[in-house]
Order: sequence, then structure tokens, then C-alpha cells
Amino acid sequence: MTAPRDEPRAVRAEDSFDTTAVDVWVKSTVDGVTGEPSVRQFPGGASNLTYLLSYPDRELILRRPPVGHKAASAHDMRREFKVQRQLKPVYPYVPTVLGLCDDHTVLGSDFYVMERVPGTILRGDLPAGFELSPPRARALSTTLVDRLVDLHRVDPVAAGLADLGKGAGYVGRQVRGWSGRFAAARTDNVPDFAAVIAWLVERAPADVATVVIHNDWRFDNVVLDDELAVVGVLDWEMATLGDPLMDLGGAAAYWIQADDDEVFQRARRQPTHVPGMLTRAELVEHYRERTGLRVDNWAFYEVFGLFRLAVIMQQIYYRYHHGQTHNAAFKDFWAFVGYLEWRCREVAGR
Repeated sequence: MTAPRDEPRAVRAEDSFDTTAVDVWVKSTVDGVTGEPSVRQFPGGASNLTYLLSYPDRELILRRPPVGHKAASAHDMRREFKVQRQLKPVYPYVPTVLGLCDDHTVLGSDFYVMERVPGTILRGDLPAGFELSPPRARALSTTLVDRLVDLHRVDPVAAGLADLGKGAGYVGRQVRGWSGRFAAARTDNVPDFAAVIAWLVERAPADVATVVIHNDWRFDNVVLDDELAVVGVLDWEMATLGDPLMDLGGAAAYWIQADDDEVFQRARRQPTHVPGMLTRAELVEHYRERTGLRVDNWAFYEVFGLFRLAVIMQQIYYRYHHGQTHNAAFKDFWAFVGYLEWRCREVAGR
């Protein structure tokens, strides 16, 4: 099967940078780069921004933070670079990072470059001409879960990542942390989530384990080859040591299936609705079977994943609301934050 590549677009004006300065730094850091680059921007970028630097005989990826309001621990390029550098020898799906720049005279912030992983990235709908039968869709969605299981089996000590997290108590820290982030980013057109937060605080379980977690596990963060095998896992900015079921709960929040309501469908960022894809319940069951972990309190992890998604969207909307970004794609995020508050309460009340 020949699949289209994930193609970048022209750089948004507000996200542009001094190409010459970056080119000089790249050539001083990465061996074998010659010629002049063309620069394009990938269409995601609600959080950290991603660009393609196309040299005559080599393609590089540049990652940088956005401008405007940021949570204190977010958009840490040095940390994101280190996670990938350390994971690469034990988790082969990580891209090869090539250099980190902490000289803010070059681009205005830390940034890093890495090799481009060629292949296809699936977003909200299947690309034109991309055929996916129900059996292949099931196999693909199962594979995505399997690669998450593989990540959760990485030994943090062997990978040199023992200091990536804070140890036991991750679940409680996450509930407190995301509650605080929501309070800091709240605007007056969204609910206060008070009942949802109280429910999460009351029902927060102890950690089931401490493993390397990705924290943003979705189809649009993996690269597929022509046989639909995962050849790359991208977007490591929120990776840490934490509870694996919290990682699964975060993944489930994005797993919008065919029978979900129309509002949820409009927010879909991956083709989990196509015939044959695992349902959320099957997603959890397959993960449980592969890991042997008991999942006795799934409603907590599902509600937390939805709440966390609401906070992420509210943080992005906050930047738009206050004129820190003019990307029109963010202007209605506040309405979906309100929907997620309703959905949290619906799941909590089951």
C-alpha cells in the first residue's frame, strides 16, 4: 500500500523565524548539511510547533515552543530532547535527535532538530485514496495499543531516565496539578469544573506502577510505513514517569468512536471511527490483557483523561482569548471545553 506523507504547509506569519540564523546554527551543529533550506510548518502545532527544514539532500525537523501563555513545566525543549535521546537505544520508534540550541539569539527560545521519520501520519479522516478494511483497521488500532505497552515496559533506570518523574503519588499530583492549570487558564465563558475536580479528588486511587509514559498517545503522534507498522512515535513534550493507566486514560479521551455524539465527533483528531477500529472498551481490555494490570476503577481514568483534555484545550484557548495567538482554529475551543465538562459528569455518574 502506498500512503501519502504527512505534508507541511506555508509557515504561519506569527510562527515565523529568522531562517538564516537557524541555518547557520544547524550547519555548525549537524554534520553533512549543505545548501539552503526551505522551511514549512506542520499543520498541528496547538502546543509546541513543528517545522520541516528541507535541504537539497536532507530533511530535518525543528521543534520549538509557541509564544504567549505557557504552564510552568510545559514547552521544555531541553527535557523533550533528553527524553528522546535516552529512549532511542531501548525504544526504536523514537526519532534521532541531532542538536539542542539554548542560545535565544538564534530563534528567541530553546529549540532542537531531529531526523524526519518518513511515512504517514493519520489525522481526523483517512487521506484520499487510503483504503482501510475493517480487519486492517482492527489490526492497526491493536498495534497502536501494543506500542504503548512496549513503552510502558521500558526500564527507566536502564534508559537513564530515573530522574524524569517524582516517583510515587503520581495520580494525586496529576489531579492537583491539572486542577491548578485549569484555574490559571480559565476564562469567564467556561464552567468551573468544581464538581468534576471534587469527584476526582475523592476517588483518586494509588498508583498501580511507575513507568515511562508518553502522555499524548494518539494516531497523529505516530508515523506508519506502507504496511501500517509503527515506525516513529512523535511529540514527547509531556513524557514522564507515571502511572500507566493514566497514560491509557489520556489516550482514551481522544479515542472517539463511531457511535459517539455529533459534538464529540467534530473534535475527532484520528480515524478511530472507521469500521473495525477498537472501541474504547476494547482498547482498555486489550491493554489489560497485554499487561496483566487490573483495571477496577476505569471511570476515574476516563474522567481524568477528559478533564485533562479540557485543560489542554482551555490553555490553548486562553492564548487565543488574550491575543497571544491569532490562529483561528482555536477560537471555538471554549465551547468544546464546556462540552467536556458535561461529558466528565456523564461518565462519573454511570
